[in-house]
Amino acid sequence: MGRYRETTHGHTHMVAAGHGLAAQAGYAILEAGGNAVDAAVASAMTLGVVQSDLVNIAGVAPIMVRQPTGEVTTISGVGRFPRAANIDLLIREHDGHVPHGVLRNVVPAAPDAYITALEQYGTMRFGEVVQGALQAARDGFIMHELMAQTIAENEDNYRRWPSNSAIYLPNGKPPKVGDIFVQSDLGRALQYMADEEAASGGGRLAGLAAARDAFYKGDIARALVGYHEENGGWMTMADMADFRVGIEAPISVTHRGVTLHACGAWCQGPSMAQLWSFLDGADLGALGHNSPEYIHHLTEVIKLVFADRELHIGDPEFVDVPLDHLLSRAHAAESLAMIRPDAVLRGEDLWGGVAETDREMAVGQDTSYTCVVDSDGLVASITPSDGSATSPVTPGWGITPSSRGSQNWAVKGHPSAVAPWKRPRLTPNPAIAETADGALIPFGTPGADVQCQAMLQVLLNITEFGMEPQDAVEAPRFATYSYPDSFEPHLALPDVLRIESRVAPETRESLRAIGHDVQEWPEIVWKAGAVCTIVSDPETGLLSGGADPRRPCVAIGR
Repeated sequence: MGRYRETTHGHTHMVAAGHGLAAQAGYAILEAGGNAVDAAVASAMTLGVVQSDLVNIAGVAPIMVRQPTGEVTTISGVGRFPRAANIDLLIREHDGHVPHGVLRNVVPAAPDAYITALEQYGTMRFGEVVQGALQAARDGFIMHELMAQTIAENEDNYRRWPSNSAIYLPNGKPPKVGDIFVQSDLGRALQYMADEEAASGGGRLAGLAAARDAFYKGDIARALVGYHEENGGWMTMADMADFRVGIEAPISVTHRGVTLHACGAWCQGPSMAQLWSFLDGADLGALGHNSPEYIHHLTEVIKLVFADRELHIGDPEFVDVPLDHLLSRAHAAESLAMIRPDAVLRGEDLWGGVAETDREMAVGQDTSYTCVVDSDGLVASITPSDGSATSPVTPGWGITPSSRGSQNWAVKGHPSAVAPWKRPRLTPNPAIAETADGALIPFGTPGADVQCQAMLQVLLNITEFGMEPQDAVEAPRFATYSYPDSFEPHLALPDVLRIESRVAPETRESLRAIGHDVQEWPEIVWKAGAVCTIVSDPETGLLSGGADPRRPCVAIGR
């Protein structure tokens, strides 16, 4: 089978994003003289409109930036539980779970993350970069297949709150592909932030501060907190006003000359780094791409790493995360020694069997992704997220405050247990890789716990097997589910290995023979992730973009 799409090429700048309008918004900023961070923020905010079933303007948005000097920094775009959060209440009244609704809301991080990125690395004002998102919200956009499917599948959830139903079930039913989908309240929120910036009367930084205050201290915050007060939530004005994202160095590991930069332990970035560091023990090229031996080895490595995630990874301000040990050669060697070529590791034995199991576990599909490389070599990588089906929309403003508390546990002693002012352990984890010859590769994907798995396979496709970016993102993928899911109710599927049907039948049978519970996906499926990436060639200056056809991803460059 040939390509679904051609690789996108350019020599000046490029955007690759989870939806065409988001790619277009970022590209327009580049063409107007903005840099990669300006463009990436514009693109990510547009995703919060045109994929607001998957990404929320008031959700999460972890960001990674590589400057032309080579310095890489991360912005921890994840919120904190309100200070009034009470794990005992969740245990007592919700059977040890973080329920749908306001009790899973954490302080929205995305607005602060975007504004912080603009302050630190951008050149434009909020009112300039928000135009793509504002236009799509105010004037509407064409309803696309993935969003129509998601809303229809979650119709009952949207009906629980009048503010959600009014937006996502116009005329009392799910929108159809081709409908014009308008989010006027969300447009009002974005316009309010831009207006407050314009009214500040100061320079660019003062204007960005005013836009931030509009969200965290102004009318939006008052409406959000008022809704919580009226509906049993925990959020306060002090929680909103005191919140700030963090700026920190990445976790960086090198395998076969390729350095991977991952985010910190407030997300599953350490797991992405571990996966890369655990590969030194096998000649993957000799195993053969997507051979039974290759798939088996990577699957077992993923189980080992996700067992470490379950046992150790949580907000490092609250949990002593042993990163040095987890990334050490000694730990890798000890772990990898457990892999057998003729048998599967039992995931529940690795992580202690602390999760419930369910053979028919549903798979969430929130999150999107965008990355940008500009003409100066500035690189930005953002994985925005948080859907709109499991928590109420703030009436009148069209935003759904971050529901990322769903990635905490109402289980005392768990590294990601609920606690006041604690951050959930995010699945979204943007990354940037650098090859020995200086090529830069920003990449990321939606997909919850499949994110790291899909990202690993695509990076190997590029660096180990020499594929062009589009071929790398289109190649058949697989994913194991033999670990506790990061989302409530944290179920597991022991031994389950899902594989796209383009992988040879005899390969799937070989994997079954050694103990994998192989389940066949269609030939190309959104559940396998939707990776976007750009490869910047230092010798030729060529930019090559890959946009995953599993979702409505698009790469644009010149």
